[in-house]
Amino acid sequence: MNYDVIVVGAGYAGSTAARVLAEKGNHVLILEKRSHIGGNAYDYIDENHVRRHEYGPHLFHTNSGKAVEFLSRFTEWYPYEHRVLGYIRGKLVPIPFNLTSIEKIFEKEKADHLKQVLIDTYGMEKKVPILELRENEDPTIKELAEFIFENVFKYYTMKQWGYTVEEIDPAVTGRVPVHISYDDRYFQDRFQQMPAEGFTPIFEKMLDHENIEVRLNVNVLDLVQVDPENNTITFEGKPFAGKLIYTGIVDELFGYCLGELPYRSLYFDVQTHTGVFQPVCTVNYPTPEEVHPYTRITEYRHMMASCDSDTTTIAVEYPYAYDKDAEKGNIPYYPVFTGDSEAAYQAYVKLAEKVDNLYLLGRLAEYRYYNMDAIVERAVTFAEEL
Repeated sequence: MNYDVIVVGAGYAGSTAARVLAEKGNHVLILEKRSHIGGNAYDYIDENHVRRHEYGPHLFHTNSGKAVEFLSRFTEWYPYEHRVLGYIRGKLVPIPFNLTSIEKIFEKEKADHLKQVLIDTYGMEKKVPILELRENEDPTIKELAEFIFENVFKYYTMKQWGYTVEEIDPAVTGRVPVHISYDDRYFQDRFQQMPAEGFTPIFEKMLDHENIEVRLNVNVLDLVQVDPENNTITFEGKPFAGKLIYTGIVDELFGYCLGELPYRSLYFDVQTHTGVFQPVCTVNYPTPEEVHPYTRITEYRHMMASCDSDTTTIAVEYPYAYDKDAEKGNIPYYPVFTGDSEAAYQAYVKLAEKVDNLYLLGRLAEYRYYNMDAIVERAVTFAEEL
């Protein structure tokens, strides 16, 4: 096949773009280094008859009708509203921190007073960023804000990003809301649902098109070379004049010639237990690292429409600094946003811009965080424009 487009990566960004372009008559080749499609959304039924998300929990929630419309072509859905509890001072309380959390943490008289002050100040059903609460001059609100910051955000964020609280950009935690509500759902989006057969079948159906070829277990850089100085791309040793859509790590594409970009990674200690392990899908541990070195525990059966297994699968989540050569922490999950990392990324963008038929798409290639719905919408729009 003479390819019009080569896509590197079979996750959401690459697969969505490939499908849109294929439907417009382009012959598309997808190159994927892993043994499976679906990227980090890859899931499967494990030995406990539980649908395990191999790279951590993935939850579909959105207000985007466009994302739902596109994905609904490849799946049916069942409703799922995610709930998270946090281990705070020996108790499990709803996260985001809300009025129910206050009732569970404090004695009734104090809880009633705190709730009333919040409601009088901000009103019901409002999400107030923790930074805004901390800046309020009311001593009652300020005291509560400091309690929440210390026990909900501070240590969790330190473990997640590997920084001390002094090193963390206030904007990282400042945007996280306190919910003045009894709504215990983690999200309040219009659409909250899970694919009926899991995420992997979405990709199987999405890539099932006569104009799409997929190659797995591929060392991409053995096949594709990009030369910014000469504005050329070669594929299998021959000049490639089509479009190259790259969704992988951008510094890897250029041989780390400008240095490695920083990412945070995760390691999952997957365990089998009898019965049900915890009351909800996710329990956060916003405690100091010496108390709990992990950030959260996910029990996958809670995300399923039904599960009658006698055993359960949990994943204990440990953050790591990304190191491509390490045994643990060798998968890049989150870009680390600093002034230096942004400048380094933009230097790579300038290299990429020298190649007319090279396009960067997705979380790793664009060095930014995308939820599933956002990258689907982005990839659809990108491919339509392309």
